[in-house]
Amino acid sequence: MKNNSQQKDNSQKHLRPPVVVVLGHVDHGKSSLLEAVKDLKITEKEAGGITQHIGAYVVSHKGEDITFIDTPGHEAFFAMRSRGTKVADVGILVVAADESIKEQTKEAIKHLKEEGTPFLVAINKIDKRNIDIERVKQDLSTEEVFLESYGGSVPSVNVSAKEKTGIEDLLEIITLLAEMEEIEDKKTEQTEGVVIEAKRDPRKGVVVTFLVKEGVLKKGDIVATKCSYGKIRRMENFLGEELPEAGPSVPVQVTGIKGCPEAGEEFYVFKKLEEARTFGLEDKVKKDTSLLSEGKKALNIIIKADVMGSLEAIESSLEKIPQSEVCIKIIRADVGNITESDIECSKTAKAKIFGFRIKPDGVVEKMALRENVEIYYSDIIYELIEKVKEYAQEMLEEEVIRTETGKIKILAVFRTQKNRQILGGKVMNGEAKKGIVEIWRDEKLVGEGKLINIKKEEKDMERIPEGEEFGMLLESKEKAEEGDVLMLYKEEKIKRKL
Repeated sequence: MKNNSQQKDNSQKHLRPPVVVVLGHVDHGKSSLLEAVKDLKITEKEAGGITQHIGAYVVSHKGEDITFIDTPGHEAFFAMRSRGTKVADVGILVVAADESIKEQTKEAIKHLKEEGTPFLVAINKIDKRNIDIERVKQDLSTEEVFLESYGGSVPSVNVSAKEKTGIEDLLEIITLLAEMEEIEDKKTEQTEGVVIEAKRDPRKGVVVTFLVKEGVLKKGDIVATKCSYGKIRRMENFLGEELPEAGPSVPVQVTGIKGCPEAGEEFYVFKKLEEARTFGLEDKVKKDTSLLSEGKKALNIIIKADVMGSLEAIESSLEKIPQSEVCIKIIRADVGNITESDIECSKTAKAKIFGFRIKPDGVVEKMALRENVEIYYSDIIYELIEKVKEYAQEMLEEEVIRTETGKIKILAVFRTQKNRQILGGKVMNGEAKKGIVEIWRDEKLVGEGKLINIKKEEKDMERIPEGEEFGMLLESKEKAEEGDVLMLYKEEKIKRKL
């Protein structure tokens, strides 16, 4: 898409193409806008080479490449946010001219601001009747999004995805924002990036779309995410053309990966397959070793929720659970339905999965059953948190409560064998019954034993009350002596709470 001289100039400046994500309300035309950009900028000849959707594509505007993330809901953007990393360089906030801002618009604004992602506003559907662009601008101001036309710093453009108008202006603003940000190619030897999407193909196996962030990804490289790894067998661009390598900001579709990674997972390149295979377990092993040294146990969990707001509320509530003895470790927290990747990750990390306000998927449910992975669904945060607490409490060791039931003084030793003695004694407190006893001498514990029979006047008895004398058969490695005291007790195991 770029000519050689332009590539050379960018290389000297160490710049890379910007990665763009489109956010906004579900019905305001995000997908339509992406399609409009694609239709306008990708020629029929190029489009003829597109065999399938890979979740991202590249267009050129005035010789400058722009990478668009094109995946439903833009899971990668939100998933990367939950992991504290950044995938997009520029955001497009889409607002319908006839409806203005909605709750999802407000949520998108919040995420863009928290990420510190520079963004522009695309006021879409200007082809419709009853539009009110001034109302859109005023409503945005109430959310502290001040457009340049209102004296602010956020650029905006009026577009119609349906009629494909305003697209050139949109791309021009993206290019200007990217220039201002000076998005740098760090020229590092370490290659890493992010998973845009992944799926299982009946013929190819697991097919993953990677977006390279740093370094150069090559065919034959060994890569790994937290829950998948493998050696790249084939690498294609969004046109279906095979590539030998791909640099920063380039989306590629690869095969050869074992396990189905989740959108938003980061990938890294390794020298050896064994290093890649164990990569996902390294942090867990380090944390578990640390916890064990502190006398703690760890409950690994995966959380999947309907929206980011729900996810944040759940994580906040989990932080309030006492974790002095059992540490609750969130190894994955994402928006969207539970996937095969979550099952794979759960199996690897021995984690329990919790789904909030999401629907079970038949294929995933069968896989979970086959792999013996537990999934708990709930539409109420309180119930989900209580279930997590229940699982954590099950990991606590039971508390043993010991109660003294009787005290016997040895009055006589009648016969001694290897591990048995026939004794005479008197119940000082409580009662005498068959069972475990401690042997005390001069107020010191000298051993343990078991009363295997008690008699009164040659008659076997179940119990001897306080104050009475009786005969007994004691089994113990420690020999009892006249004057010793036998302490009888019972133990109860009680489940503890956090």
